[in-house]
Amino acid sequence: MKLSTPHLIVNPCDEEEDNMAMLCCHGQNGEMFMLSRYPDEAEVELTWDYEPSTLDGLKITLGATTLLVELAAGDADALGGKDQLQITHKTAASDLAEVEETLRNILNGTGTFVRI
Repeated sequence: MKLSTPHLIVNPCDEEEDNMAMLCCHGQNGEMFMLSRYPDEAEVELTWDYEPSTLDGLKITLGATTLLVELAAGDADALGGKDQLQITHKTAASDLAEVEETLRNILNGTGTFVRI
């Protein structure tokens, strides 16, 4: 499955939300994708088209213009039956360090992060 977004919205540690790490984006057709995790939680919450699901593990690959989200086969229902979502983004290169920090906070101890 694919999604195109102008930019990735991130917050590595939202103090107003109990230090939750969050990545979010909106597609051109109104789709919404969000990953979030509180530091004391073992699971990551994935929201696709406003439907939340919790995941025990996932793999995220961040590139200059792509974000690939790969789910375990048993979690495919979180993405409407698909096990991966490729997001094409135009996030400024200067903002990618904060995107990486956010993803590392979300995946710490529960998923795999790859930077290409």
